[in-house]
Amino acid sequence: MHATTVAVDLAKTVFDLAIADRQWRITGRRRFSRQKFAHFLATVAPTHVVMEACGTAHYWGRCAQQHGHTVTLLPPAYVRPYVRRNKTDRTDAAALLEAVRSGEIPTVPVKRVEQQALVALHRVRAQWMRTRTARLNALRGLLREHGILLPAGPRAALRAVLVILDAADAPLPTHLRQVLASVHAEVRDLEARIADLEQQLRVLADADPVVTRLRTIPGIGLLTATALVGTVGHIHTFRRARQFASWLGLTPREHSSGPRRRLGGISKRGDVYLRCLLTHGARAVLVTAHRRRRTAQPLTRLHHWALQVHDRRGHNKATIAVANKLGRLVWAVWHYDVPCDLPAAS
Repeated sequence: MHATTVAVDLAKTVFDLAIADRQWRITGRRRFSRQKFAHFLATVAPTHVVMEACGTAHYWGRCAQQHGHTVTLLPPAYVRPYVRRNKTDRTDAAALLEAVRSGEIPTVPVKRVEQQALVALHRVRAQWMRTRTARLNALRGLLREHGILLPAGPRAALRAVLVILDAADAPLPTHLRQVLASVHAEVRDLEARIADLEQQLRVLADADPVVTRLRTIPGIGLLTATALVGTVGHIHTFRRARQFASWLGLTPREHSSGPRRRLGGISKRGDVYLRCLLTHGARAVLVTAHRRRRTAQPLTRLHHWALQVHDRRGHNKATIAVANKLGRLVWAVWHYDVPCDLPAAS
């Protein structure tokens, strides 16, 4: 096979390949199952393999790299405009060739197994947290229908549920008590699982120097640091801090034409989970800044700037501005391999 580039349209069971020569002309097409595609990667001469950065792409990227192939992963949203007419596996594979030929699309680094495992831990934890919140809301709603109100906060609510279920004079039927006790036990079991998973994250964080440096940034804790390391394939892919903040979706959405420049709210592109964690971290920075100003403690430049934005633009806009700033600090700390040392406000 005389080919320089192989574009692969990934799927669960059937993979469609478009084989191109040096002039980017398609010289052949293949259609493989999973087993035959793995055999193809092992037997074909080292070449350039192009895939979308979608499900299983990082796994197949590592498989291709093990056999000496050069792997390029492209963001699916950037490949879609190159699809001609109807969407099929054949046109998707041809679109990959057109997209990589342009040379203008940023590539996605192939993640290591450890990075994908780290992301998996966060995904499982997020699902457990959603389930825990749903069960707590169910307890509140069911008890409210019987005239019983639970206090605010999950811990106080769970303690109150135990007292209510043990009380003989509570206006609850016996069969409902049993169901509520089962829901309460499920929430406690979820909390134990979440605590065990967070302990695993702490062990992984202690062994990773990048996570240790990222945690020196105000507002960046265990969850945010490990999620960043797991999700961001390679920080040197981003040339500057603003590009990283834009990838996170924390820069203004732009709709400009000619001499008129229109900037709106943040673009909300990129990973929603990372943006949510950085936003929570920004809220923590603002709370700390307000407490330090109220108690006359010394402020860092970050806290002083956050307070200025808060006083000028309000709480919500200040929160997003600080989240943007945290994203840029993450890029600087990670890119230059230095801990965060914020100077005091002058």
